[in-house]
Amino acid sequence: MSEAADIGLVGLAVMGENLVLNMASKGFTVAVYNRTTKKVDDFMEGRAAGKTIIGTHTPEELVASLKSPRRIMIMVKAGKPVDMVIDGLLPHLDKGDIIIDGGNSEFPDSVRRTEDLAAKGILFIGTGVSGGEEGALKGPSIMPGGNPDAWPHVKDIFQGISAQTEKGEPCCDWVGRGGAGHFVKMVHNGIEYGDMQMICETYQMMKDGLGMSNEELHEVFSKWNEGVLDSYLIEITRDIFGHKDEESGKHTVDLIMDRAGQKGTGKWTAISALEIGQPLTLIGEAVFARCISALKEERVTASKTLNGPTAKFEGDKAAMVADLEQALYASKIVSYAQGYQLMRAVSDEREWELNYGGIALMWRGGCIIRSRFLNNIRDAFEKDPQLTNLLLDKFFEDAVENAQASWRRVVSSAVTLGIPMPAIGAALAYYDGYRTERLPANLLQAQRDYFGAHTYERLDKPRGEFFHTNWTGRGGTTSSTTYDV
Repeated sequence: MSEAADIGLVGLAVMGENLVLNMASKGFTVAVYNRTTKKVDDFMEGRAAGKTIIGTHTPEELVASLKSPRRIMIMVKAGKPVDMVIDGLLPHLDKGDIIIDGGNSEFPDSVRRTEDLAAKGILFIGTGVSGGEEGALKGPSIMPGGNPDAWPHVKDIFQGISAQTEKGEPCCDWVGRGGAGHFVKMVHNGIEYGDMQMICETYQMMKDGLGMSNEELHEVFSKWNEGVLDSYLIEITRDIFGHKDEESGKHTVDLIMDRAGQKGTGKWTAISALEIGQPLTLIGEAVFARCISALKEERVTASKTLNGPTAKFEGDKAAMVADLEQALYASKIVSYAQGYQLMRAVSDEREWELNYGGIALMWRGGCIIRSRFLNNIRDAFEKDPQLTNLLLDKFFEDAVENAQASWRRVVSSAVTLGIPMPAIGAALAYYDGYRTERLPANLLQAQRDYFGAHTYERLDKPRGEFFHTNWTGRGGTTSSTTYDV
């Protein structure tokens, strides 16, 4: 087969198939391969018919159909399946060819693959792709990282198929070396977990606490999508409350079991935060909220014996809805502040030199967490690239200050009514912890030194000097090594 295709793609599931159609619609010729070759044939006879798409039935045939340097994007399940596809392609590739992993891989895998393939003369890109089925087809957010020598060879394709901001800027740019691309996508997904959980907590407060109907919820979310909460997730939540099941005529959302699934990216984000010692409390609670939702049978049993408060909401319903909007907005700011803290810590450790304003731009369109206030995040980092926390930017400082009274009323009311708000509550606790000059960790350090001679620093001595107290008079002067994990 003569060389013809600009890029190849392996894996014709939902994301892969729609990315191929996106590429073809932008004038690129795409060769496709799937392990189950019937999928290739069905695709070529269906959605791909008449388009600049070439079907192939073997890795060798796929490689032979590509222009040099060959660019091959893999869209398969993360982990071992990616390595298996790479192993199948390698015998047919030449030095300088490019392999792109566009799935939801863990970023350490992308670090490894970048290094291993570079040793074989192959350029590797691990790229996050966000936007779901519609984004893949019409323009996703794309976050590429890996071997920087590969970027010039894929830039036109990636930026050509990505979403665009209202100013026409592509929601795609080079993120950094090694696993930087998949790391940023992982944090994106963690923030997505947090956003979704906070919306769900707000929904439960309105439905169970305020007794609001789905029609009322539809109206509220329609209004919110025109204000500070304007975002894709608020938009689709509005649509969900307006949708009815064709068979029963009931609201579809009421027919769905309250048991959440997850594919791991939120968990990976929380684990990364624990490993580097960053307080990613909101996203952690969002992950655990999905875990407790999965205990459906246990919760049904517990609901019959474990009692909560009997209080009913007796305040101004409209005022509480306004408070909920502000509480959700303030908590959302905290979620992004924590996510950016994590990105900065890992970037500093791995010397990635992430462009934080550029990341906000990449998330501005196409992706699941796209929202109006990402413009404000970009502005904050353009004003101060060394900004340590979004809460210290004047725009976000003022926004949280304006929302603070509403935020506290919402959390207090939820506690009184027995309605769980793990993510919104964690956001407020983080804010109060971050703004507090003196936390009770002095007592914690005393406790650690008492039972384990772990030592402590003193306020009246220089930082970096450590002391041990013989609390019982029986412990002696020997102390443990001081370190943080």
